[in-house]
Amino acid sequence: MADEGRQEQVRQEERTQEQPRRRSGYYINQPVFGRNRTSWLKQQFGKSVAIFLAAAACIFLYFLLLRVDQVSGIVGMFLSAARPIIYGLAIAYLLNPIVKNVDKRLLPFLNRRFPKFRKKEQLSRSVGIFTSLVFLLAVVVALLNMMIPELYRSIRDMLMNVPAQMNRFLEVFGEMNEETSTVGQILESIMTEGTNFLQNWMRTELMPQINDLMSGLTVGVLNVLTEIMNVLIGLIVSAYVLFSKEKFSMQCKKITYAVFKPENANMILHLTIKSNEIFGGFIIGKIIDSAIIGVLCFIGLSILNMPYTMLVSVVVGVTNVIPFFGPYIGAIPSALLILLTDPRMGIYFIIFIIALQQFDGNVLGPKILGDTTGLSAFWVVFSILIAGGLFGVPGMILGVPTFAVIYYVVGMLVSNRLEKKKLPTDTESYDEYSYVESDGTYARAEKNIFKEEGKKKHADSSTK
Repeated sequence: MADEGRQEQVRQEERTQEQPRRRSGYYINQPVFGRNRTSWLKQQFGKSVAIFLAAAACIFLYFLLLRVDQVSGIVGMFLSAARPIIYGLAIAYLLNPIVKNVDKRLLPFLNRRFPKFRKKEQLSRSVGIFTSLVFLLAVVVALLNMMIPELYRSIRDMLMNVPAQMNRFLEVFGEMNEETSTVGQILESIMTEGTNFLQNWMRTELMPQINDLMSGLTVGVLNVLTEIMNVLIGLIVSAYVLFSKEKFSMQCKKITYAVFKPENANMILHLTIKSNEIFGGFIIGKIIDSAIIGVLCFIGLSILNMPYTMLVSVVVGVTNVIPFFGPYIGAIPSALLILLTDPRMGIYFIIFIIALQQFDGNVLGPKILGDTTGLSAFWVVFSILIAGGLFGVPGMILGVPTFAVIYYVVGMLVSNRLEKKKLPTDTESYDEYSYVESDGTYARAEKNIFKEEGKKKHADSSTK
């Protein structure tokens, strides 16, 4: 009894000491939200709120669909105002590998040589951002200095020579069909109708369009200057984004854990990292690959002494950014342009471009891109066709990495379901010799059994 009284006295003293601390620290320290167990009334109230929010969201979506034009106009205004920020984020994303490489090499050097210097990270990041921006501006200026004079010369020669080349082609075609054969008469009538249609189109439609273009030239120049100004502001924004990218990442991670449950937040962060890996590897790798192909095309066409060398090389390099169909999109009009100048050179160009694309598809592309998307050729074509049909050229470029992310998510969900059923997750386990028992057990038959059954069926059929 004495021991029990002593223990009760100790507990009473602890409670009396704890009460002032609780009262004094309740509004100072952060309180604990919620309780471990939820009451029945609160559960019912939560269900009612969820139903109400779902109904309100449906009504809100219905009114948005009724006013889709106004909503699209507001979205367009917002995107127009945020265009410098969008450019800045895109530039920062492309320059981030350079900044990371500079930090990777410069920061250890600063730690070894200047161990007492406190702002080593800021100095390394500043050097990395400055190096990346200088590299970007140097590449842009060098390309403009090399490309603009050559492009101007190629376009000027094309405008001056293509009409004469077409007239010469028509003369040669007329000489080939001087004989009064039925096929010659049909071809001649087709050429006559085509020529008349082209002349009428130039008089009735092309000239008014040129007049409209000339009248809107001032607006076009202003739009170009506005876009250049947005890009310059975007460069400044990219510098701030690159300098504070770790802080932005931590803030996004903090918000994610605050809004979602831990397991959902971890999944969101995992998919974000995987998406960045797929998009970054594909886009940056494709830009490098296309730049190399454009340079190789320029060198090859210069050696072969072909016309419109710079123009064709730029077209081939730019369109090569589009996976699978890009080489053909750039090669077909270039081949037609060279064929009009010199048919023999046109044939040489077709042979050269086929060899160049084979080199890109089998050697250079896999070496640079690797297996960044994890998609087979069918899914690449599928994603390009669907995304290109919905969103045009941007869809053709971004459709492959976007579908790769969707493909990864679906594969992850399928693997999770198979693991719960205790079935293998690798695709090779589901060939023609594998099956699942009715009790859910994975089984695999030997190839010899199928061969013996096939031989037995063949023998039975031959006996009959």
